[in-house]
Amino acid sequence: MSKELFDLSVLAGKSAVVILYLFLLYRLLGKRQLAQFNLYDLATIMAVANAVQNAMTSGKGDLAVGFVCAGTLLLVGWLITRVIVRAPKAQQIMFGTPTIILADGHVFDDRMHRERVTSEELSAALRQHGLCDPKEAKLAVLEVDGSISIVPNTPHG
Repeated sequence: MSKELFDLSVLAGKSAVVILYLFLLYRLLGKRQLAQFNLYDLATIMAVANAVQNAMTSGKGDLAVGFVCAGTLLLVGWLITRVIVRAPKAQQIMFGTPTIILADGHVFDDRMHRERVTSEELSAALRQHGLCDPKEAKLAVLEVDGSISIVPNTPHG
């Protein structure tokens, strides 16, 4: 194997390690953080991209290096998608599962604390569904994407 081909293989390996590392970090952030990306988060992502670029490319800015790194990142993303489609259990491990934070009007404070959901966020989600009080909700679920789904109590009649 030529030195140039070996160097490109090393870059591909570094790119794969970096994307898996970033995936792990974002997974550890939790559901709420991912759902609440804002302008600051975009700037942070851009700064992280710039920081890891040197780790992936060893400071080389030529076209082949860019193609290898970008191709590797896309390939790893595609592989992760394939694994998730073929093994639903992998999706639970990689992305988590929905969390019930309210059932039959009872708020699970421990789950809200663990998932970093504030009472104000739950109240806002309830108001979005026309509810004023947690007792008016049959269910509130923190979805994997960070949104809160509400199922109102059905009126007895």
